[in-house]
Amino acid sequence: MNLLSQYGITQENIFRNAVPAVLYAEALAHDAAEISSTGALMTNSGVKTGRSPKDKRIVEDAETDQDIWWGSINMKTDAVTFAHNRQRAIDYFNTCDRLYVVDGFAGWDEKYRVKVRVICTRAYHALFMRNMLIVPTEEELRQFDKPDYVIFNAGKFPCDPTIGTHTSSTSVSLSFAAREFVILGTQYAGEMKKGVFTIMNYLMPKQDVLSMHCSANEGVDGDVSLFFGLSGTGKTTLSTEANRRLIGDDEHCWTENGVFNIEGGCYAKCINLSKESEPEIFNAIKFGTVLENVVADPTTREVDYADKSFTENTRAAYPLDFIPNTKIPAVGGHPKNIILLTCDAFGVLPPVSKLTPEQAMYHYISGYTAKVAGTEVGIKEPQPDFSACYGAAFLVWHPTKYAELLADRMKTYGSNAWLVNTGWAGGGYGVGKRMSIKHTRAIIDAIHSGELAKSPLHQDPIFGLYVPTICPGVPEDVLIPRECWIDKAKYDETAKKLAEAFKANFEKYADAAPEIAAGGPM
Repeated sequence: MNLLSQYGITQENIFRNAVPAVLYAEALAHDAAEISSTGALMTNSGVKTGRSPKDKRIVEDAETDQDIWWGSINMKTDAVTFAHNRQRAIDYFNTCDRLYVVDGFAGWDEKYRVKVRVICTRAYHALFMRNMLIVPTEEELRQFDKPDYVIFNAGKFPCDPTIGTHTSSTSVSLSFAAREFVILGTQYAGEMKKGVFTIMNYLMPKQDVLSMHCSANEGVDGDVSLFFGLSGTGKTTLSTEANRRLIGDDEHCWTENGVFNIEGGCYAKCINLSKESEPEIFNAIKFGTVLENVVADPTTREVDYADKSFTENTRAAYPLDFIPNTKIPAVGGHPKNIILLTCDAFGVLPPVSKLTPEQAMYHYISGYTAKVAGTEVGIKEPQPDFSACYGAAFLVWHPTKYAELLADRMKTYGSNAWLVNTGWAGGGYGVGKRMSIKHTRAIIDAIHSGELAKSPLHQDPIFGLYVPTICPGVPEDVLIPRECWIDKAKYDETAKKLAEAFKANFEKYADAAPEIAAGGPM
């Protein structure tokens, strides 16, 4: 029987769980792909070179309606519209001359892992998800007739914008009742990866498990650190250390047993990538890796990582074990340190602060960083940017649910929480200087060694943060940001302005527990 007939798919030319060499051959023959000088598969995602959050919808149903944080992130659609999209995808599949199926797990912990099946029309999408999911054994594959969730990626075919709640020809829709995820009108591979993360962000908290948008590593003594941070804060760079094993770079869960990586691979940004700055990622781009939307020399096939003519969001997707010093299976114990990263372009937050549990919840819910000139059209001076739990686009429950789970885990297992600023010092963007990576690494080393926990603390009068006054390898005047500013009055004015931005953002969480709100600026 046709493996896909249970979904109404009649196409019988199916490549199920094909190995990379087969998917390479398919992509080269049928998908306009090329091979880079280092052996990676170079592909193009078409018009869409990033996610389409405005086209994301979740089906409203009686079972999940009270659970979901409805709004601009989780927008509603109905079962009829979802069924129409699903059928549109099926109809398109049945016109194609070949389909690709990938079966894999989300989650390295066998107790909590989710079986995911991906059905797609592009060989590169299949290789991408083979890299991003955890590849099952032959025995496990025999149990995959009934996956927990199915992704129908018909992204080469548009949705009908006149149907239901659609506002464009793109639709990324999820039904928890049907346990299905349908993609139309976008070929960007990251939609599948983040679709799986969205599913886990719903399922895990229902089982009292905290799902997290963070990286994780482990020291030689088994001590685990988590790194939360938005784009540009240093999450990937700071979690990649020669003397610590990488558990994962992006998505994790925290259970009663410790942490586990959700993914089987990494999806790294490639813009301006160099062997000198990020040798592990650079060397991971080899046979088996998918390079998305990069530009290469047509003769040598050498990639120009500085070329952003397609997009600045160039990406590489590769298996975890392509990175040296990675821990497989990708699981660890309970985190000893929780590190919240921010890039404060105003230059007023301390380079490191030790957080109380209430402050940890407040800053976790706030998810602050700053946009600087050049990052988006129209931005001429720093602007505060808040993303709940450092990943609002992928949350399903209200942010306070994740924050309360974090606080409970920290209290139960005695984790320390730190706010680390990798942004500016001595003045804001355009006046001060970016925090020295040498100093930031010294701070992270002092956190891991336990030295920073012994330091005397100074409470910041505006933000209420407890700032260590001694850190090996960091000048004392750098630790207190006001001391780095020549114009102290300007510092006070700027700090108060940022504090007000924090308070204004937190107004949307007025129903949060009072102790969480008390963790904010004074």
